[in-house]
Amino acid sequence: MAESLLGNGLGSVKVAVYATLMYDVISATNSSPQTTEINARTRADTLMKWVKLGIAQGALFVVLGAYIEKRSGGDPWAPIIGGGLAAALLWAQYVHAKNAGLASSKQGTET
Repeated sequence: MAESLLGNGLGSVKVAVYATLMYDVISATNSSPQTTEINARTRADTLMKWVKLGIAQGALFVVLGAYIEKRSGGDPWAPIIGGGLAAALLWAQYVHAKNAGLASSKQGTET
């Protein structure tokens, strides 16, 4: 797996493309983690709903990419690694932002 994924350099490009895809889908459906932290007291549930929807949308593209790679004789792991890593990192950032915002005594920007 590792040899075919990284052997010709294209695997690393594919990992980056799917990581970028996941980040872009999440960006299109969500406020930033900073906004989540600032407004967690008033909007935590809504903000996290959109994070989940964004990850689901990104995952759809990752699964499609992995399927196309496998069908064309390529290695399906690059889309899975790139998109999966990006999804995990983004999830951790938003959960941290939500928890930090809920624990903060500072005023948010929304009432």
